[in-house]
Amino acid sequence: MAGETVDTAAGAAAGEWLGWRAATREALYGEQGFYLRPEGPAGHFRTSVHASPLFAGAVARLLCRVDEALGRPASLGFVDMGAGRGELVTGVLGALPPEVAARARGYAVELADRPVDLDHRIEWLTEPPAGLTGLLFANEWLDNVPVEVAEVDPAGVPRLVLVRRDGTERLGEPVSGADAEWLARWWPLPPEPGTRAEIGLPRDTAWAAARATVGRGLAVAVDYAHPADARPPFGTLTGFRAGRETAPVPDGSCDLTAHVALDACAGPGARLLTQREALHALGVAGGRPPLSLASTDPAAYVRALAGAGEAAELTATGGLGDFGWLMEPAGIPDPLL
Repeated sequence: MAGETVDTAAGAAAGEWLGWRAATREALYGEQGFYLRPEGPAGHFRTSVHASPLFAGAVARLLCRVDEALGRPASLGFVDMGAGRGELVTGVLGALPPEVAARARGYAVELADRPVDLDHRIEWLTEPPAGLTGLLFANEWLDNVPVEVAEVDPAGVPRLVLVRRDGTERLGEPVSGADAEWLARWWPLPPEPGTRAEIGLPRDTAWAAARATVGRGLAVAVDYAHPADARPPFGTLTGFRAGRETAPVPDGSCDLTAHVALDACAGPGARLLTQREALHALGVAGGRPPLSLASTDPAAYVRALAGAGEAAELTATGGLGDFGWLMEPAGIPDPLL
């Protein structure tokens, strides 16, 4: 997934102490970084995109609503931020009605190399195109934008957490400057030693830059999230490898992710809702098909039952349904209102 500009010159040598932001950037996006591996993110964890084609279908319907709000422009753009191997943009373009598909242009924004079998109509970029007319969609992108980690020391002072390539940690300098201002505004830490926070300022900056590329249309960020009144006391930094949660070790062997303070990212006119609310508004529901269908058309019943199960997973409380959707229209009304 595309995160931010990468400096791969130094890297995190085994004995070198780095802040978590620099260590994560190298581990995920450096020359041997996790996100540049050939298997891609889908080889290690499952997002809503991989859970069911219903997700791409819902995003395609959202793009159609944006298209209508824009007055059906001659060229309608869809940008997939942190595109992995292009699964979402491929699914969205394939789910569009023919009249919309004929005007749609797909863009995959990713640091890894373009997959050899990707549809030739999809443009592969390292940065989103400027002046977009359409929909920019960032699914589980911001959680991989590297951030610093802060921890309160025995004297009650928040300090930066430093880490070695093997995952060993120690406390560094007190948090200061813009990072300290962000903590005070968005994640004030109590004086109890050991409490932690992820300093989300780089994500705010990354999202502001991404949404600024939308000239007219809609920018959406979907991610693990927590609100200001329910920040986790010990942070959320973790790792994923081969489908399992694991210790966050910045050696390039695993994904490194932390939940996003989407409320801090939100600009003027933004709206926050859950994935469950957003997908319900886009026609994804987990209701079982009527039993009568089983006797009149058994095959259709089995398909409908499978679809209901997939919809239930995408909208489940305590699971994918709790993801946050940050929606920011540009020059159009909110298409989910």
